[in-house]
Amino acid sequence: MSLKISNTISKSKEIFKPIDEKNIRMYVCGPTVYDYPHVGNARPLIVFDILFRLLKKLYPKSKVTYVRNITDIDDKIIESSNKLKTSIKNLTEKVTKDFHSDCEYLGCLKPSFEPKATEHLEEMISLIDKLIKNGFAYESNNHVYFQVSKFKNYGRLSNKKISELISGSRVEVSDNKKESGDFVLWKPSRENEPYWDSPYGKGRPGWHLECSAMSEKFLGNHFDIHGGGLDLIFPHHENEIAQSVCANKTDKFSNYWMHNGYVTVNKQKMSKSLGNFITINELKKNYNGQVIRLAMLSTHYSQPFDWNNEILESSKKNLDKWYEFYSDKDEEILHENLKFLLDDLNTPLMISNIHELFKKAKSGDKQSATQLSASCKILGLFGENKEDWINFKKVGKINLEEIEALILKRNRARKNKDYKLSDEIRDYLDSKGVLIKDKDDMTTWEYK
Repeated sequence: MSLKISNTISKSKEIFKPIDEKNIRMYVCGPTVYDYPHVGNARPLIVFDILFRLLKKLYPKSKVTYVRNITDIDDKIIESSNKLKTSIKNLTEKVTKDFHSDCEYLGCLKPSFEPKATEHLEEMISLIDKLIKNGFAYESNNHVYFQVSKFKNYGRLSNKKISELISGSRVEVSDNKKESGDFVLWKPSRENEPYWDSPYGKGRPGWHLECSAMSEKFLGNHFDIHGGGLDLIFPHHENEIAQSVCANKTDKFSNYWMHNGYVTVNKQKMSKSLGNFITINELKKNYNGQVIRLAMLSTHYSQPFDWNNEILESSKKNLDKWYEFYSDKDEEILHENLKFLLDDLNTPLMISNIHELFKKAKSGDKQSATQLSASCKILGLFGENKEDWINFKKVGKINLEEIEALILKRNRARKNKDYKLSDEIRDYLDSKGVLIKDKDDMTTWEYK
């Protein structure tokens, strides 16, 4: 079974060939913990969780290492702490805790390692030292900059020339730079800002440097997969490549680069700056996390996903149906049902196939029922048993106990030929999203 991945750096779909089949390594850029994560932040969590699950399935006897960092020092964090009048430590600890809660809510597995930037300053300073020694970085007035023109392959990931990249992006203007496109590796801290001692003065690292240092510590200077959102291609990932390759004098940093598309609202990118976002925390009030997960997977990860309530309701109804065939057994998924994921994580086709399995399972096909459950589990669904799923969904504020009590009351009314009461109960349940089915003196129900 071969996995195919759309590789951003080659602009083609490639068969995944690990550097070492016994040691599969993946790095994904994690959150900057300055505010509650929003739905747009949920997408890379879900996408790369699927990939992590799939790699463990394909290489069961191998070590699969998934690293996702926490950026806990950044200009946005400083600004947010000042605005909220709280310490950076209190802010980052709270937001990190909320982030972990969101990950659990979305059914994401814990990564193998989750390093924090503030705990790896030694590695960052060491990386800067190597870049200066190798002639790719320079000090200037307590700043250290990477000199972009020295790296001939700069722009390969984004497929653009240096001049195009600079003109098409916001470039920090500074008299300390030799060239306008140079980016900061270390900068001095202002008064009342956090700082660390370094050979270049008291200050803090640049954002791009953090990921290079942490990925190298846990995965080495050459690993298999690097992932993140589409918006990270430039400058973040482009700069990571430049730093890591030039510091370690290697040809490659990561073999495969994967980027998920934006989450949009009315075709406009969801972002805090535009104010068109909804936090993951807000969704917890009305939706099981599996609903959000399935909704996200209905669109291929590389394409934009337009957020709307209709797709949430559709996903909830689908899970209501599929849970009929939930099994707590660890079923082995067949290749014919896994093949969709192997083709560049094609979750929309995987979901279409689950619909077909559901139809066959309803007609009594036991293997289809088993494969439906196995297919859902590899997608990170069916993370809780049937009872827990039902109990979460209090459709129209009606719970499982009330539904069953009303059905019992209705059955008694039917037995006593009180058809008026029977119809009233049926209509009431219908208004709450519960569909009643009568067949041969038996009454079943399901959510609509």
